[in-house]
Amino acid sequence: MTYTITEACIKCKYMDCVEVCPVDCFYEGENMLAINPDECIDCGVCEPECPAEAIIPDTKDGSERWVEVNRQYAVIWPNISRKGVAPADSDKWLEVKDKFNLHFSEKPGPGNS
Repeated sequence: MTYTITEACIKCKYMDCVEVCPVDCFYEGENMLAINPDECIDCGVCEPECPAEAIIPDTKDGSERWVEVNRQYAVIWPNISRKGVAPADSDKWLEVKDKFNLHFSEKPGPGNS
């Protein structure tokens, strides 16, 4: 089992999950995070830390798509090990639906510079 980040993270990107990860398997895109499924040790400590409830186990129905999205972007985006600053308007995006099709960005985030 691995954990994966879903579209609920898009434009929210709170990053509370990054601080608790013991293996630093988070990668930062312009407006969402990704978990590298090959690095995740399945500990699950990140899941309850996400205010957007964007992290799910790969055993949950519908997770297959997100595992592949996370895998694809984890090799492109910079690895992060510290919590960054969430977008100022994060809270307004919490309940928005269909964020992947309308708002997803393939661009990398700044990483932990």
